[in-house]
Amino acid sequence: MNPDEKFTLITRNLQEYLGGDEMKKILQERDLKVYWGTATTGKPHIGYFVAMTKLADMLQAGCHVTILFADLHAYLDNMKAPWELLRLRTKYYEAVIKAMLTSIGVPIEKLRFVIGSSYQLSEKYTLDVYKMLAMVTEHDAKKAGAEVVKQVESPFMSGLVYPLLQALDEEYLDVDMQFGGVDQRKIFTFAEKYLPHLGYKKRAHLMNVMLGGLSGSKMSSSDPDSKIDLLDDSKTVRKKLAKAFCEEGNVDDNPILSFLKVVIFPIMSLQNQSTFVIQRAEKFGGNIQFEGFESVFNAFKDKKLHPADLKSGATDALNALLEPIRKIFESEELVKLTNEAYPPPPKAAPKAKVAKQDSAASSPKAAKATTPTAAAVVEDADASIVSKLDIVVGKILEVSAHPDADSLYVEKIDVGEAEPRTVVSGLRKYMTMEEMKGKHVLVLKNLKPATMRGVKSMAMLLCASNAENTVVEFLIPPANSAPGDRVFFKGHEGTPEPLLNPKKKVWETVQPDFKTREGDCVALWKGIEFQTEKGIVKASTLAGASIR
Repeated sequence: MNPDEKFTLITRNLQEYLGGDEMKKILQERDLKVYWGTATTGKPHIGYFVAMTKLADMLQAGCHVTILFADLHAYLDNMKAPWELLRLRTKYYEAVIKAMLTSIGVPIEKLRFVIGSSYQLSEKYTLDVYKMLAMVTEHDAKKAGAEVVKQVESPFMSGLVYPLLQALDEEYLDVDMQFGGVDQRKIFTFAEKYLPHLGYKKRAHLMNVMLGGLSGSKMSSSDPDSKIDLLDDSKTVRKKLAKAFCEEGNVDDNPILSFLKVVIFPIMSLQNQSTFVIQRAEKFGGNIQFEGFESVFNAFKDKKLHPADLKSGATDALNALLEPIRKIFESEELVKLTNEAYPPPPKAAPKAKVAKQDSAASSPKAAKATTPTAAAVVEDADASIVSKLDIVVGKILEVSAHPDADSLYVEKIDVGEAEPRTVVSGLRKYMTMEEMKGKHVLVLKNLKPATMRGVKSMAMLLCASNAENTVVEFLIPPANSAPGDRVFFKGHEGTPEPLLNPKKKVWETVQPDFKTREGDCVALWKGIEFQTEKGIVKASTLAGASIR
């Protein structure tokens, strides 16, 4: 390839790039050096294939590619990877990313793999960090990490240092450009501003599109509903894709189409394939074939391709892509590594047995010995029952008085779905409609819909209230929250039920332990904070209050 052809291949399918002229200038003299980094936190998901396919383009264009396993970054980002697990998770990431690249035919011998702590603890690097600390403002550091580092109202210093380290990595890895998702843009422009202050050159930056989550939001390791893990079995993949948002004819907000565009078809191109086949039984019209992504896109847009068929084809393509990775991770060594790097949550204690009452156990003393204690009952409960609740950030779009109840409001709330949900709440004596409109709130989505005085309520607003129930206020999501951001509880990140079974009384079991913390009003369940990817949830003034 000539330099222009290499530049075209390097920059194709990117959402944006900065420093194109400098890249072209270097290409006239030699091949480019690039690095892509990933913090070793939660298990990599299928969204990582977006970067892998782009790295394949760069290798084909002759680039010298470095993959950085940013272990220290993983700890600095609100301790998403515990210090004692950093080494193990770094090994896991290296194994899984090598398996991904192998599965799409990328020769890994052409790559350089580097662990961040191998140079980030050196004297020279540390001195450069201190130099940057002396010149970077708190505002600039917080702004740079706004889309990447977990945002909280009172941030830890570690999160402010994170962008500084990522900027310095460009110099210490000796590259011409850094590649990442478009969510990294603020860190990239931060590096372009501050590296020259240390006497280092400004690098180019390449930004990939971000793969949307299955529920419509960003695909995230901390949101099990938004992602498919690389080691999910075929049945799990089919089940998750079957539940994915895929509205007929909707091509603007469609995670299935996005995945085909940025992962499946680029990989097919790497393998010199262009025909996408959707398997169908003869009674449903037989198989469908498409040449290139545009043909799939147009057929779906014109409603000639049904969502169920699109999901089926995507499921088969994804399972074919993941199968080689699953095979690699069947080895005893990698099974052990996976379990050590991501230890499963502790099992609930076995159910306490109650002895059958007889004449010998009829005395109060005997009854005391054989009746399960309160602690035993708690231990017997599902340790992750709270994960069954589907709590998300919502935005109140409209508020009106209930037509047949003086104490009720009817709200239209955006919860990140195609249409807002209708919610009936008993807030009329606590706040005005004007106080509610436009507010970001917390919404429990998966309670069984209830008809309240003739109006069906499709969710529940969660609020804090004092003991006398004379003051009620909304729970406040973190800054920069968006409708659909999911609430999770660290250590209990399970998959919410699509719809709670009223007979199992999940809400009734969990709700008594929903409180706000004394002092700072942070929302808690059994002492564990309500969190989204962007920070901590709290009430504005009510401390030690009930949440319901």
